[in-house]
Amino acid sequence: MTPQLFTPLTIRGITLKNRIVVSPMCQYSSEDGFANDWHFVHLGSRAVGGAGLVFTEATAVAPEGRISPQDLGIWKDGHITELKRITDFITAQGSIPGMQLAHAGRKASMRPPWEHDRLVTEEEGGWQTVAPSAIPFADTYSHPTKLTIEEIQHIVAAFRSAAQRALAAGFKVIEIHGAHGYLVNEFTSPLSNLRTDEYGGSFENRTRFLLEVIAAIRSVWPEDLPLFLRISASDWANGGWTVEDSVRLAELVKDKGVDLMDCSSGGVVSHVKIPAKPNYQVPFAEAVRKTGILTGAVGIIVDPQQADDILTNGQADLIFMARELLRDPYFPLRAARELGYDDMKWPVQYERAKRKK
Repeated sequence: MTPQLFTPLTIRGITLKNRIVVSPMCQYSSEDGFANDWHFVHLGSRAVGGAGLVFTEATAVAPEGRISPQDLGIWKDGHITELKRITDFITAQGSIPGMQLAHAGRKASMRPPWEHDRLVTEEEGGWQTVAPSAIPFADTYSHPTKLTIEEIQHIVAAFRSAAQRALAAGFKVIEIHGAHGYLVNEFTSPLSNLRTDEYGGSFENRTRFLLEVIAAIRSVWPEDLPLFLRISASDWANGGWTVEDSVRLAELVKDKGVDLMDCSSGGVVSHVKIPAKPNYQVPFAEAVRKTGILTGAVGIIVDPQQADDILTNGQADLIFMARELLRDPYFPLRAARELGYDDMKWPVQYERAKRKK
C-alpha cells in the first residue's frame, strides 16, 4: 500500500507527485532582488531530492517589501529571466515550482540573521518601513509610517503585477505570505492593526486588504493554477488573532479562489513565547481543514513516519518542510525508502545508488 506521503494530489490543473513541499525559506543571497546561482542550486537540489512542490523564499512584490536588502524580488520584469531558468530545472525533475509573494511591512529593512537581525538604516541603504498602523514590531526595528488608502491600493496592484511576472517565469503555484508578522498579517491581527477606517477594527475590515490581494492575484492568475495562503493561525497572545479567526477566514477565502491554507503561527508581536515542539502547529491545520479547504501542516516535522501519520490521520493534505530539508535536501528519497515505498522515482543520474530489495 502506498504511504499517504507519496500519494499524488491534484489541485485544479496541476498534480503533485507526492505530499512533500519545500517550504519558503529566506536565503538572504540576492542583489537588487535577482535570483542567482545560489538560488538555482538551493531550489534545484530540493527538486532533485524528490519534493513534489518547491517554493521560493518569500519574494518581495516591491523593493520596500523586502525583509532584508538581500531578499529575492519580483517587482520588475528583469527578475524573470533567472527565475525562469530555475523553474525550468525544477519542472524537468518532475516537481512543481511555486513562488511565495510577500511584503514585509514593518519588519522590513533588516540585516540577515547571521548579522544579528540588526536594522538597516536609510544611511546604510535601508528604507522607511510601512504598516497598517505606526507601531514598531520591537525597539530594534524601524518605526513604520501608517499606510494611506492610496498606498494600500498601490501595494495591492504590486501583488497583481508580481503574479503576472511569476506566471511568465514559469511558476505553477502562488502562495500569499499572510503570516509571521509581515504586512498581510499586520492587517489581519488586532495587535498590529489599530486603524479606524475601512481597513481596521472589525474582522471584516482587518481582512479587507488580504481579500483585495487575493482578488487582484486571481484576476491575472490562470483558473487552472492553484493559489495558496500562508497564515499565522494564532498570535499566541491575549487579544490577538486566534484559531477560531483562522477557521472563519478559511470559510471566507475558500470561495474567493484560495485552494489551500498553509497553517503556521506567531510572529506578529515580539513578546510571546511559542511552545515549539514536534507537531505543535498541526492542530491548526486540522481545525482549518474541517471547513472543507485543503491545508498544509508545518513546524518541526522531521521524520517520515511522523509526516505520513499527519496525512493518514486526516489532519492536513500537504506537509511543508523547512529546516529538515536544509539538513537533508534528499529527505523525500530517504523517506520513501524508510516507508517501504519502492516506486519512488530517482533521477536517472542517481539510479545506480538506489537500494534494491
